[in-house]
Amino acid sequence: MTTTTPTSTSTSTSTNGALIELSGMSSGYAGVPVVRDLDLHVDPGEVVALLGPNGAGKTTTLLTVSGLLKVLDGSATVLGEPVIFGSPHKMAKRGMGHVPEDRSLFFSLTVAENLKLGLRGSRQDQREGYDRALTLLPALRPLMDRRAGLLSGGEQQMLAVARAIVANPKVLMVDEMSLGLAPIIVERLLPIMRNIADETGIGVLLVEQHIHMALTVADRAYVMNHGEIVLEGIGAELAGRRDLLEASYLGDTVLPEEAVTADV
Repeated sequence: MTTTTPTSTSTSTSTNGALIELSGMSSGYAGVPVVRDLDLHVDPGEVVALLGPNGAGKTTTLLTVSGLLKVLDGSATVLGEPVIFGSPHKMAKRGMGHVPEDRSLFFSLTVAENLKLGLRGSRQDQREGYDRALTLLPALRPLMDRRAGLLSGGEQQMLAVARAIVANPKVLMVDEMSLGLAPIIVERLLPIMRNIADETGIGVLLVEQHIHMALTVADRAYVMNHGEIVLEGIGAELAGRRDLLEASYLGDTVLPEEAVTADV
C-alpha cells in the first residue's frame, strides 16, 4: 500500500507554557527508531487527539513521554523539563498522568481501594484529588464498594481515568480509551475528557480509534502513519475533511465509514 501524505493543515505553534512538547523526537526499542522526527505539543486546558492506524507509533509516543522509552533523537519535555528515561514515577510526581491501554486496574480491589492507590501529596492534596475525581466522574460514587473486576468495560475505563485524576496531574495521557467498548459507551466517555480539560485546565493527549468522536471533543489533532506525523489540524476542521483523513490515515485504502462517523 502506498501512503499518500496530504498537505498538512497547520495549527498554531506551541506556547512557552506547553505541558508536553516534542521537537524532532525519535524513539523506539533497542535503539531502533519506531517513531521519527515528531513535532507535537499540548497546552493547558487542551484536548489533543493522536490518531492513526494500528502500528503507527501512537503508544510508543506515549510511553516515551512517560519515560518508559528512551528519546533517541530530538527532545521531549513535560512541564518545561526533559523527560526522565527509566523513571516514570518521577514523571508522575512532576504532574504526568498516564492511563495505559490495558487500564492497569487491580481487579480484586474495590473502586475505592483502586482510587486510593493513586493518591499523592499531602492529606489536603489527596482529599482535593479524590473529590475532584468523583466530581468529574460521578457515576463512580455508587460503585465505591464494588470490585473493579465486576465493573463493566465503561466503568473500568472511568475508574482508570479517575485513578489518574486523584493524583492532581497537570497533563493526562489516555491510550485507546474506547478499546473493547461499544460506540454508544464511547460517546458517553469522550465528553468526559473535554470536561476534564475545561474544568481543571489539565492538558489531555488522547489516543483514540474512533476518529469522528475524538475530533468532536479535540481542540487539535495529529495523525500518525508509519511512525511519522502526516497530518495535523484543528479538530473541527479535520472532522469535515474525510479526504484528508483517508489520505493520511490509510493511504490509498478507503477509510471505513464507521471510523469517521458517530455510529450508535
